[in-house]
Amino acid sequence: MGMFFNAVRSVLFVLFMAVTVVPWALAVLVVSIFAKGNVVYWMCVGWLTTAIWGAKVICGVHARLHGTENLPDSPVVMLPKHQSTWETFAFPGLMPHPLCYVFKRELLYIPFFGWAMARMDMIHIDRSKRSQAWNLVAEQGRKFMAKGHWVIMFPEGTRAARGGKGTYKAGGTRLAIQTERPVLPIAVTSARCWPRKSFVLRPGVIDISIGKPIPSTGREPDELMREVETWIETEMHRLDPEAYLGQPPMPAPAAAP
Repeated sequence: MGMFFNAVRSVLFVLFMAVTVVPWALAVLVVSIFAKGNVVYWMCVGWLTTAIWGAKVICGVHARLHGTENLPDSPVVMLPKHQSTWETFAFPGLMPHPLCYVFKRELLYIPFFGWAMARMDMIHIDRSKRSQAWNLVAEQGRKFMAKGHWVIMFPEGTRAARGGKGTYKAGGTRLAIQTERPVLPIAVTSARCWPRKSFVLRPGVIDISIGKPIPSTGREPDELMREVETWIETEMHRLDPEAYLGQPPMPAPAAAP
């Protein structure tokens, strides 16, 4: 019976998003004719925040934020755990500065949602052209961080199952080193309420834990990413121990050189 009610509430949530995104996206498209940059960004954040509110009210998905004292004032490269669509929607409303997502260009073709995304300061890449894609990330990342934006990259590249771990790729740490910015590791337990490859949301609490910024000066991309991975996965074990039953504990994070 619980699964049935969760499915019904999830259908209502999807309908809520569909009904609200169309007029919101149209408004963004109209405003973008006359305004650019942060004006358009914060309009889009308004819908994302509304969607997260809808998940809370309709589906009972709440959030608990840890480590806000670790948020810096200057730009960083955010490197979060990726388990669900939830954090993609939630981060812009939770962070104090505009975020610049790095994402595949195909998302721009999603009606209304993608059209609105195309009006924001984001880095959309063609994954079939890897060398050109990296040059674009480095160039655009430097430009947007100079404007005060934070670049956000999901190190695993795609959503991981609850209790699972993808391959942490060093693109984010490479960008941080090239731009001389710190990295900000973040653990998120969103699969507890919104598993990947499922539209059914379950009521509960999503924990978001923000680690201390890690300087990138003098570091190597792979070595720095290993430190990020160890911190995130250790924190995931602490925040969601039920998801890791039967798995060996993570080793203690090594001290930075």
